[in-house]
Amino acid sequence: MVKAKAERDDVHYAVGELAELAGVSARTLRYYEEEGLLRPSRSANGYRVYTARDAKRLASILSMRACGLSVATIHRLLARAEGDLRHVLHAHLLTLSAQRDSLDEAIDRTKAAIASLERIEQMNESDAFEALKGEKIAANERTFGREARARWGDDAVDAANERMRSASRGEWDALERLGEEINRQLALAMETGDPAGAEAMELARMHARWIQGHWGAGRYTPEAHRGLAQMYLADDRFRAYYDGAAGAGATEFLVKALEAYLV
Repeated sequence: MVKAKAERDDVHYAVGELAELAGVSARTLRYYEEEGLLRPSRSANGYRVYTARDAKRLASILSMRACGLSVATIHRLLARAEGDLRHVLHAHLLTLSAQRDSLDEAIDRTKAAIASLERIEQMNESDAFEALKGEKIAANERTFGREARARWGDDAVDAANERMRSASRGEWDALERLGEEINRQLALAMETGDPAGAEAMELARMHARWIQGHWGAGRYTPEAHRGLAQMYLADDRFRAYYDGAAGAGATEFLVKALEAYLV
């Protein structure tokens, strides 16, 4: 680790001096310079010159490398630091903690899905279908239930869940197929580049039928459908689903198509 002299403007190091002080090779210093992490000045004869401030920056770089951070991550953190690296690192830690929590949740959901499939495999076809419906309804409730209940109320969400529980095998399979067809139609409509064109309007009609199938025709309204579309834009989970199915920008295109249709 670098132990720099008191940080003064008149303290300078040559490449070899700083490398020896830091316990790294001169090649490492040149690599950090190539990656934009260090920016030494040049002497009159063209040799690199490092200040005490550079030595302190190198100490920060080596500390972060020792913690396993990539050069690209360090570059981004230093660019944001503006003299307060601790604050930036603290914010980075919060981000990593949130990602860890999200990953833990994903792991738990996957374990639950595996356990559910193992149970279903032991059932007869009728019981397996009912169990599958229950698992999907429960998964949707865990993922989107809180937001949906806050927006539309418990009665509406409970009714939609009951609608799906009572769906026949034919109705359920038809909705599953329609959901897959919507993703294909979304990709086709995006190719036109027109969210108000014929392909986009067919996409919106298909999406409306899909929502009515889940909510029940009596509970469907264009206003509620528009509200759902706005949720798509505000929630990364919806973006991940539609963009993953039809390509980057698919969610925004779908919302624009629904807005053009639901006037």
